[in-house]
Amino acid sequence: MPDTRYILFYDYVADILERRAPHRDGHLAQIRAGRDDGRILMAGPLGDPPHGAAIVFKDRASAEAFPDSDPYVTNGLVTDWQVDSWAIVA
Repeated sequence: MPDTRYILFYDYVADILERRAPHRDGHLAQIRAGRDDGRILMAGPLGDPPHGAAIVFKDRASAEAFPDSDPYVTNGLVTDWQVDSWAIVA
């Protein structure tokens, strides 16, 4: 039986690089806290320049709750987000 993780995908505003500075420390602190307590396994931006992000969680509830307090979401830098399951087979 595969091991399942949950990926939170973000879509960013087009000018994320110009707008993220006031919210970046809070966003990264929330990611570090999740990593430190074991909820988050890995995270990072997608694309160069970034057009979104992926954050891998151990459980669905944590993945779905994360955007509620993420400064990138609460300050309008994320245009859409979704959680998808990821069945790890290797």
